[in-house]
Amino acid sequence: MSRHPPRPGAFTEPPKKSLGQNFLHERGVVDRIVLAIAPRPGEHIVEIGPGQGAMTFPLLDRHGALTAIEFDRDLLEPLTAQAAAHGALTLVHANVLDVDLTALAAGTPIRLVGNLPYNLSSPILFHALAHAAAIVDMHFMLQKEVVERMAAGPGSKVYGRLSVMLQAYCEVTALFTVGPGAFRPPPKVDSAVVRLRPRAADTVGIDDPARFAAIVRAAFGQRRKTLRNALGGVVDADTITAAGIDPQTRAEQLAVADFVRLANTVPVEPAAQ
Repeated sequence: MSRHPPRPGAFTEPPKKSLGQNFLHERGVVDRIVLAIAPRPGEHIVEIGPGQGAMTFPLLDRHGALTAIEFDRDLLEPLTAQAAAHGALTLVHANVLDVDLTALAAGTPIRLVGNLPYNLSSPILFHALAHAAAIVDMHFMLQKEVVERMAAGPGSKVYGRLSVMLQAYCEVTALFTVGPGAFRPPPKVDSAVVRLRPRAADTVGIDDPARFAAIVRAAFGQRRKTLRNALGGVVDADTITAAGIDPQTRAEQLAVADFVRLANTVPVEPAAQ
């Protein structure tokens, strides 16, 4: 029996394991995501990793225009061909980690959406965080375990560096869980959709972002250690005490506001002459 040739613009490439591709296909899940995003006229929406267009085309139907960042060259032509019937799709062929999201916004804050590859989720989140001033909000599909870490509070076993760094700069809301069957191929874990809304710059309250990040990284680097030991060489015990924090406390017991206060208490070194 002869095989029918693929129609022009058809998606013929299978998901690539090397790129962490799990294509969303369940329309009910897509509709819930689009409803959560609730795009409004005039907004600049940017999708990370459109894949085979499961979210792209419904968003175009609802919004009319969309920018999408896609790394897989094999998906560019079919995305372009099929998008024509739905709206105006602007494709950026790049690794999102190499994309200057602030420049892409071009003065109009963007709304980020995407079913993120699970092997790159944390780097993408931190990359977006670096451009938070140019972002209105973010709606991402991620591994459920990662979403739990993102939204966790002090005292939780999964509360850590990711929790503190994201919550310091964003309001994090876990929306709903998605089972493996919604994807092709189905992953071995549950997924979840999360919303992040960057806080206004004047409400974050962090004097030195680099110092804050260094303290959070060190504090959770060896989470079983007390702050006195974990932060040795970064912050001394007197400074921890001056911030109103017991040096014998462990990082997982501190609220985000405690980390901000600690970072702001560290004496500023005089500039080199």
